[in-house]
Amino acid sequence: MTTPVTNLTVGGGAGGTEAFYEDLAAMGGLTDDVAGQTLGIALTSHRYLADPDLLASAVLNPVGAANFETHMLGALDGPTGLTATSAAIGLRGITFQATNAAYHLADDLNAKALEASRWLEGAAMVAVPEAAVAGGTLIAADIMLNYHGDWQKWLVEHPGMIDQVLGMTPGALSALGLPTDLATLTDLVAAAYPDGEPVLSDLGTDPNSIATDPPSDLGELFNGLDHRNGTDANIDVRKVVQPDGSVAYIVDIPGTRVWNLPGGDGGSANDMGTNVDAIAGNPTVLQKGIQEALREAGVPKDAPLMLVGHSQGGIVAARSVDPLLADGYNVTHVVTAGSPVGGIPVDERVQVLSLENNGDVVPHLDAAENPNSDNRTTVKFDHQTGTAAGNHAINGNYTEAAKELDTSTDPSVVHFRDSASVFFSGQSVETHQYKVERKQ
Repeated sequence: MTTPVTNLTVGGGAGGTEAFYEDLAAMGGLTDDVAGQTLGIALTSHRYLADPDLLASAVLNPVGAANFETHMLGALDGPTGLTATSAAIGLRGITFQATNAAYHLADDLNAKALEASRWLEGAAMVAVPEAAVAGGTLIAADIMLNYHGDWQKWLVEHPGMIDQVLGMTPGALSALGLPTDLATLTDLVAAAYPDGEPVLSDLGTDPNSIATDPPSDLGELFNGLDHRNGTDANIDVRKVVQPDGSVAYIVDIPGTRVWNLPGGDGGSANDMGTNVDAIAGNPTVLQKGIQEALREAGVPKDAPLMLVGHSQGGIVAARSVDPLLADGYNVTHVVTAGSPVGGIPVDERVQVLSLENNGDVVPHLDAAENPNSDNRTTVKFDHQTGTAAGNHAINGNYTEAAKELDTSTDPSVVHFRDSASVFFSGQSVETHQYKVERKQ
């Protein structure tokens, strides 16, 4: 029996803080426009104070003309007049924009402070090795006393240690005389895995019921990804046909299949080389294979396109957005499961939904939190199996979290579901399977 996922929390997206920041900025801009228009009306209206007809009437009715001048001046330049009102509106607009800037500055400073503190901790471990030994001893004692020596169970219950160690590494190396940062380290590791060119094999249509029934919600979408993870194909292209004959496409990308050292088993497109290259921001053979598969499948450039990936597949999906957009494809949505995508920028036109099990160590491998931008929704949940593989698995883990989201009333989740409705309203689907390998 599958244990339920618990403690779902949602960050970012249409209901997140970044969307609120952008609303503040938009309100500030709109308020500036209103202030300018109000001031323009006030300035224009001043000409009526010297209107020739008014001056001529003053000869016949000096009291009436004086009353008009007094009331007009009050309406324009009095404490509650148009000029003062426009100034107040303009000040409010400046306040909105300043508040937005202050929020962003605080977020940036907090992120930089966290990065700096980890760097300093790494440097301190080298400068004072006794501290490192003491820290390691405490962890070892905790594992032995409270986890019966099961270090894996300890790690999956403390996955933040991955972020900490990765963040400390540049500081430790710098203290040893090798100044570097995490991005440079990733590039160095990636250089040890030459990428190469893809070889695409068309494995034909998939007759499985999961591949022939169009997904109607996120739960069924993840079931399709789980199905692909258990086949020989490492990419599929699902053509979802709507009742009116229009089409949308879903690409499923499973995770790592070969855990090789540099120089070993370079034929697989789902190997460690693709992992480190994708995290480093380099083109990968799997990413190139996706583009070839889309051409082979005859995907129209204007058709809505969703990329769905687990683990490595999620990294490649996020990295594929820019080259696919540049190639003219209409990428509208990306869904990732258990993928370290916090450091990957995604075009703001693309809606991203990322699911992360709090006990899954893999999303921590980039030592970065996902952005809280209005186009990126991150859902975290608890589902503890006690093992790294169990916490990272799709089936019974991420599939269950996706089912929970189908009934979620969180505004960010609801917005994502609504925006992706074209992928969940098909009357039929045809799934082509492809295998991408690295040319030898």
